[in-house]
Amino acid sequence: MNNSLSFDELMMKRCLQLAEQGKYYAPPNPLVGAVLVYNGTIIGEGYHQQFGGPHAEVNCINSVKEQDKHCIAYSTLYVSLEPCAHYGKTPPCTNLIIQYHIPNVVIGCRDSFTEVNGKGIEKLQQAGVKVCIGVLEKECKEINRKFFVLNDEKRPYIILKWAQTVNGIMGNKGKERLMISNDAVNRWVHAWRAECSAILVGTTTVLQDNPQLNNRFASGKSPVRLVIDKHLALPVSWHVLDNSVRTIVFNFLKNEVRGQTEWVQCNITDDLTIQIVEYCLKAGLQSILVEGGARLLNSFIKNNMWDESRVITASHLAVAEGVSAPHLTGCSQFRTHHILNNRVDFFKRLS
Repeated sequence: MNNSLSFDELMMKRCLQLAEQGKYYAPPNPLVGAVLVYNGTIIGEGYHQQFGGPHAEVNCINSVKEQDKHCIAYSTLYVSLEPCAHYGKTPPCTNLIIQYHIPNVVIGCRDSFTEVNGKGIEKLQQAGVKVCIGVLEKECKEINRKFFVLNDEKRPYIILKWAQTVNGIMGNKGKERLMISNDAVNRWVHAWRAECSAILVGTTTVLQDNPQLNNRFASGKSPVRLVIDKHLALPVSWHVLDNSVRTIVFNFLKNEVRGQTEWVQCNITDDLTIQIVEYCLKAGLQSILVEGGARLLNSFIKNNMWDESRVITASHLAVAEGVSAPHLTGCSQFRTHHILNNRVDFFKRLS
């Protein structure tokens, strides 16, 4: 651990480590970790494991051993996000904290969700609990960036992803697929899929690749498949129509539900990208991984409707001509990984 951090920061760091463990199953709820400390010693830990299940504070208090339960009323609870004060799928965590007479609560950041947004802090303070707010606030907000975008901007968190050659080509002009990503990166991409609510592709991508668009190589569930098929040109035998994963087909011709597949008719005169995003918001899909072709990716960029871009570049591969990869502006690069002959660059859109 970093010795330059204060004790409160070290405990909040541990909360974030715990919160990260819920990344596959807690969304669309936020990722939250909690630590209970008595006399400088951790006596309980917990995190929000699954949507609809007990919150981090509940799991933390329940983890305290029987011989340590008498210490709870003299302890400090560290939690990465403001405890809830409303009845949702579970009772308010503030009630539990007050019930156990926990005297001190250290909170990483405030919860912007309308039903919470300061109410949890206020309720604790009214009950006489000493509350400290803003320890590692930036890190606590970052781990829940998808949750905050959904609540604050009223749209899903959008990640653009593509692979390109060293000279900026992402596909052949013909039907033959251009193989860019190596196997190790492809497995990493499946982990990205597991961390997102939905994955979006266009018609051309499906016709060329017949992709499964599921998670086969990482922990976690498969995302909802979002497919653009304006004129219902996709063969019914294609993977995306196999009913194995919940799938939404955006088109101009019909509304229909068949098993796990739903066809959603869109307005031909309005921007399709905006219609898809609005649908996902209403459907409670917190994040979208856009794996489409250049045209689809560029539509999100043009609408300034994206949060992250993850660009895979094959340093060993160049082709004379083909489909040009999108060009990003108004962004900053915040991470780079080198995996064999691929480089993966991460970009964040500047507000």
